[in-house]
Amino acid sequence: MATNNEKYQLQILPREKVFRDPVHDYIHIQDSIILKLIDTVEFQRLRRIRQLGTSSYTFHGAEHSRFNHSLGVYEITRRIINNFVRNYPSLEAGDGLWDDSERLVALCAALLHDIGHGPFSHTFEGIFGTDHEVVTQKIIMSPDTEINHVLKLMGDDFPEKVASVINKTYSNQQVVQLISSQIDADRMDYLIRDAYYAGVSYGAFDITRILRVIRPFNNQIVFDFSGMHAVEHYIVSRYQMYMQVYFHPVSRGMEEVLRNLLARAKYCYDQKPETMTHSIDLLIPFLEGEWDLDDYLRLDDYVLSSYFSHWLLEDDDILKDLAYRFLNRKPFKSLLSSDDQRDELTSSIQNEMRAEGFDPEYYFGENSSFDLPYDFYRPDSTSTRTQIDFLTKQNQVVELSQVSALVQSLTGVPRGEQRLYYPREVLHTILKIPEADLTPDQEKIIAAYNEETNDVTFNIQQRLF
Repeated sequence: MATNNEKYQLQILPREKVFRDPVHDYIHIQDSIILKLIDTVEFQRLRRIRQLGTSSYTFHGAEHSRFNHSLGVYEITRRIINNFVRNYPSLEAGDGLWDDSERLVALCAALLHDIGHGPFSHTFEGIFGTDHEVVTQKIIMSPDTEINHVLKLMGDDFPEKVASVINKTYSNQQVVQLISSQIDADRMDYLIRDAYYAGVSYGAFDITRILRVIRPFNNQIVFDFSGMHAVEHYIVSRYQMYMQVYFHPVSRGMEEVLRNLLARAKYCYDQKPETMTHSIDLLIPFLEGEWDLDDYLRLDDYVLSSYFSHWLLEDDDILKDLAYRFLNRKPFKSLLSSDDQRDELTSSIQNEMRAEGFDPEYYFGENSSFDLPYDFYRPDSTSTRTQIDFLTKQNQVVELSQVSALVQSLTGVPRGEQRLYYPREVLHTILKIPEADLTPDQEKIIAAYNEETNDVTFNIQQRLF
């Protein structure tokens, strides 16, 4: 029986293959198992799943897919491992350095970490109760998938190893941290890639330096102290990408349209089936809440978008209108909301919506977008975050926020905002009313609108879109 090392040697390609990539230049494939995984139907499906969902309605270049992001995560992981093999190879059991027998587990997990994403993933998950991480593990473990068949070429227990990396339970935490931590291959790729396609500079950071200073130590991943400023830059870049791109209010306005569209489709299917005259066969298992893995893998962004076009022709005014808004980029307008005035402002908006003929059930939304830019490990916390540690020349391990005043200012404090979303026609109608004729509800809405638009700290992008 072949050993793991012999299996590894047998599956090396006779000649390296490459993918041209706008972010990493070349993505290098040296292992036949990686090429086989890329060629599976489950992985090719990622070409039809957008990486940034509704963000392309704000940043028109952001049309890239989970497919090229997954290749990018693989490539960064490959480069890190090559650095570990050259500079920090394990010489004896228990020395806490890099054991290269873990190479293929890490590379396969990096490549497959997003394999379970569905169409418009996070919005879809909220309506139909799916979970892309759980689905990812099911795809890896199911004997009916091509992914599983390829992974088993490396041994019957190999799919379970890869799935446990995704689940963060794999015995070698260095492998887990390469794929899932506060500074990992996944985050590094999506920051650079998303910024590139969105046409912004916020996601730029010195990845070359970070890949130079990352290292294994004492069974974990740390960074040389000399690389602290590059890591600081990464933390700030990530923070800016969330605030300026991922949480952009217009993208979230399109998310609210999509969420309400899917909710109305579910209502029509359950309560008004006579209005659903066009075929939506691939979506029915999710509308009925009885779907399996095959049903999930048949869906992608293109399938759902085709259904949206069909819904323009259905005999339900709300479904048709929401489909029109989504397909033709008519995002909901928004107002910033704080805890002390959310209920009153919500009531005022909904009253005005009803007066304009809009059902708040499908034309109103609350969207809270918050992110924790960085946090350190807290034993009493339910969070599973792995803190970023640095190794000094004296082999002392120090946590990032303890030595960086910049990161300390971002540590442990969620950043973001809560917004109330509604059709922009409501605001346009109110703005035409003379000030003396405004109702109390209309005055509250105008006051919130003026406070936001007159605030010099307000993100000007909201007014541009």
